[in-house]
Amino acid sequence: MPFIQTLTGKNAGEKAVEMFTRAIREFGYLPNMVKVFSHRPEVMDAWDGLLDSIKSNMDVRRYELVTIAAAKQLRSSYCMLAHGSFLLRDHFTAQELQAVVEDAEEPSLDATDRAVMQFATKVVRDATSISADDIEGLRSHGLSDQEIFDVASAAAARCFFSKLLDAMGAQPDSAYNEIEPGLRKSLLVGRQIANDGSADQEAAQSEPR
Repeated sequence: MPFIQTLTGKNAGEKAVEMFTRAIREFGYLPNMVKVFSHRPEVMDAWDGLLDSIKSNMDVRRYELVTIAAAKQLRSSYCMLAHGSFLLRDHFTAQELQAVVEDAEEPSLDATDRAVMQFATKVVRDATSISADDIEGLRSHGLSDQEIFDVASAAAARCFFSKLLDAMGAQPDSAYNEIEPGLRKSLLVGRQIANDGSADQEAAQSEPR
């Protein structure tokens, strides 16, 4: 349960109910992360708009790798599990993804992937430490200045969402218990999964935020 009292049923306003309805249609259940926004559904709308604008200019796989790198540095289990599930569904096997998360030499990642993830990690850890050499390094891997901006945007945006969920005490949904145990352990970098039995595997693999 979140640390704050979330609004449901008759206590929720019209916008919150609309947000709940969209989430249930998308995920098949009401995720804990959505409940946190019950007091301010307009903030969730703004977050979705920001994500759409960032993702519209990025390759989906790159966006997800950047997000995983940022979420790991932020120790956000929720975002690691959500975006890890997406990568598992469309891009990696469980063994490959576990290697990616654990910084092992994973053949499915090329030098550009690694450079992008390292840059995203640095954005989250200490953006003031980034120098012109870091930007030049990404350029040497073929990224344009627009693409470098997109990577930085995705990493910086993740700071808002991950930190907000953890500050409110939102636990990852029980659906994520269905992830293969070894991989699940690697993705659990912060808060533990909720134990409420309210979701299923298919729902956990919906497109994450």
